[in-house]
Amino acid sequence: MCGIVGYIGKKPAVGILLEGLKRLEYRGYDSAGLALIDEGRLTINKAKGRIANLEAKIGPSHSAATVGIAHTRWATHGAPTEINAHPHVDGSGRIAIVHNGIIENYAALKTYLETQGLTFESETDTEVLAKLIGHFYSGNGDLEEAVRGALREVQGTYGLAIISADQPDMIIAARKGSPLIIGIGKNEYIIASDASAIIEHTDQVIYLADGEIVVVRPTGFRTTTLDAAPVTKKVQQVEWNLEQIEMAGYEHYMLKEIFEQPQSIRTCMRGRLNTRDNTITLGGIAQYARELARARRFVFTACGTAWHAGLIGEYLFEQIARIPCETDYASEFRYRNPIVEEGTIVCAISQSGETADTLAALREAREKGALALGIVNVVGSTIARETDAGIYLHAGPEIGVASTKAFTCQVTVLALLAAYLGRRKHLSQTQFQEFVSELDQIPDKLQRILEQSERIKAVAAEFAGQENWLYLGRGYNYPVALEGALKIKEISYVHAEGMPAAEMKHGPIALIKPGMPVVFIATRSSHYDKIMGNIEEVRARGGAVIAVVTEGEQELVKKCEHILTVPETLEPLEPLLTVVPLQLLAYHIAVLRGCNVDKPRNLAKSVTVE
Repeated sequence: MCGIVGYIGKKPAVGILLEGLKRLEYRGYDSAGLALIDEGRLTINKAKGRIANLEAKIGPSHSAATVGIAHTRWATHGAPTEINAHPHVDGSGRIAIVHNGIIENYAALKTYLETQGLTFESETDTEVLAKLIGHFYSGNGDLEEAVRGALREVQGTYGLAIISADQPDMIIAARKGSPLIIGIGKNEYIIASDASAIIEHTDQVIYLADGEIVVVRPTGFRTTTLDAAPVTKKVQQVEWNLEQIEMAGYEHYMLKEIFEQPQSIRTCMRGRLNTRDNTITLGGIAQYARELARARRFVFTACGTAWHAGLIGEYLFEQIARIPCETDYASEFRYRNPIVEEGTIVCAISQSGETADTLAALREAREKGALALGIVNVVGSTIARETDAGIYLHAGPEIGVASTKAFTCQVTVLALLAAYLGRRKHLSQTQFQEFVSELDQIPDKLQRILEQSERIKAVAAEFAGQENWLYLGRGYNYPVALEGALKIKEISYVHAEGMPAAEMKHGPIALIKPGMPVVFIATRSSHYDKIMGNIEEVRARGGAVIAVVTEGEQELVKKCEHILTVPETLEPLEPLLTVVPLQLLAYHIAVLRGCNVDKPRNLAKSVTVE
């Protein structure tokens, strides 16, 4: 992992490649490098750390090279060093490759290549693949066939871009399990693992599918399968623009994306929620509406923040749609031989639509006969293509590694789907109308929460030095507690634990000591009286209580060090509001601690390896 850019055309490639890498840096940033074909020679530059380090190393380049590939790395095999950075070259030094994914049988391939007299400098699986391609090329002199031959021997996942000094007018790209997009310009092409590296130059793209290879020249491209069968690709338009991935005056992408949530939820609901007619229209699943309403069980499978959204979906589906539901970690689902009976619907939730664990779980479910749905943000992503039906988030590009607006849009879609099915099963017109009306008001209520950002910053300043946090909630707000704890862990590097408030007394209460911050989601919900008791338990042990409460709350004011208010709404919709103060709290603490909010250490935006 994690970011690939390639360019072939008439313009100098260096600037395009570096700018593309900067736009992909949020995906992985341990090291970076690029390779150019310059006057018949392969020139390579690499640097450890941020893209700026590579840019400084290259300096004010005067290279007129119009063909090149580049990579920003999130380390898997081998430490983040310059030697391990991509691109890697074959034994002759004439072929260079960049690679996302993991070659699972690299050790066996390496042993074989060593018996053929090849030596290795890095610890990476990618260098093994580079030398394997070179090994085949030395035998047949045909680069495309050498790539095919090498990939037939490979087990694992890859997104690849390959150039050779012997064929300077060509880039070869291939994909299996790791996304690749080809941007189509006028006599130029940009290959990338993410549309953000392309959108400045063109909004016309093709998406490579697993098992496809594309040969790109300035005059055009040709796509085939691994077995050389021709493939006709449909040119698609990227649905967002350059302005959406700019900072727009915000200090960080994460803050921008937190503040974009009222608009992103409006966009998510546009064309779907009709308050005039009191209807919900979900075109992506319309042809399966009858089957979904008759489902015997829903299974949500996801990772990280999307898993928390799935947990909220579980509550929504069982209460609103009255359908049995469970939420599974995608990384465990496929390995426990799950029971998938007739009438089971499996729904994969993923911002990127490329999450390797979630994709593997989805494929396992389909293999067992489940109807597969997808809830994803990225149009044309693998999960979107491999599901039977689905719903796009339309949240817009999310650049910050810690998910914010994608999470609230995931919950919005799950709320829409639960109500859509609930109306077909048992919800009265009055109940449905109330739910639709309240959901429509969420964006405006979110805006009122965002206006508290500076007050939340003051709370953050008081507790920024704390290294241990507890987040507690009940019912719909239990997953919010998990999400709040995850956010502060991801970007502030402090230990935080989220759990159902009732579970605190079954062990974790031993952690509480004077001054320890304990965050409660304590709205005026059906659990209000119970959570009041949990707050008293923390206060009795000297913990510092920060509570997210409903506007107008009086009783808790005197029991908490700080309160953060949210407008009143229906209990099933509370997570859309209560999570936002926790996002802002985590953000401000991270900034006060001097952390890199948008690029937290060790994390990548799109986890395309298992």
